[in-house]
Amino acid sequence: MSDLGAGFGYLMKGQRWVAQHGRWFGFGLLPGLVTLVVYAGALIGLGYGADDFVGWATPFADDWSSPWQGILRTGLTALVFVFGLFLAVITFTAVTLLVGQPFYESLSEEVDRSEGGDVPESGLPLWRELWISARDSLRILLRVALYGIILFACGFIPVIGQTVVPAIGFCVSGYFLAEELTAVALQRRGMILKDRLVLLRGRRMLVLGFGVPLTLAFLVPFVAVFLMPGAVAGATLLARDLVDPDAAPDPGPGPGTADSGDAPAPRAWSA
Repeated sequence: MSDLGAGFGYLMKGQRWVAQHGRWFGFGLLPGLVTLVVYAGALIGLGYGADDFVGWATPFADDWSSPWQGILRTGLTALVFVFGLFLAVITFTAVTLLVGQPFYESLSEEVDRSEGGDVPESGLPLWRELWISARDSLRILLRVALYGIILFACGFIPVIGQTVVPAIGFCVSGYFLAEELTAVALQRRGMILKDRLVLLRGRRMLVLGFGVPLTLAFLVPFVAVFLMPGAVAGATLLARDLVDPDAAPDPGPGPGTADSGDAPAPRAWSA
């Protein structure tokens, strides 16, 4: 449980950092506001169109008597919307980070600078950074989509589908959300996606402690936009200590701090 609390501590420390650096908080809001408008329109469209999609996808139920037709289609409509919301939570961060790459790179560098020590820089042109971020985000999205399809199918299992499956879904969302956020700092340290996943997998509970509460908070309208600057700051602090665990300070309000672990050596960029 200590790693879960420590992960949450990094999230809180990131929010405190932006609260103390108001200019950077406002700077980090802009990409999220743009992305929010786009996603809000997409979810509203899904909300209006999900029932029509379910009706088209279940022609075999056209002749079913009441209430069975309504139960089936209402349940499937809810699942379609939940699946869309699940994807929105995951892809929101990826799209926001892509749109706001220059913003969050600068914010992350400022966090590193304020904490002392070296401030790593990728040394790559902006177009190359955008390409690498988009490519890695697509790879993560494919992984998330695979988990989402499996969890969507498991949602039909009585009891388990309404209890265990949503909990697993939030853990999956939180894990990959943390990966997307820490990628800003880890990419500047020359770590490719494969190495980042190995690094995070070695401290899974710490990563979940950071990502799951953030995922739950992102479900509240507009909250994601206001938490994104602090989330990037907290993820930078987390990344610093994952790469150099011996230098890790107390992350804050969690009931315990993370144990040190072996981090893979950064590897050179690959195209």
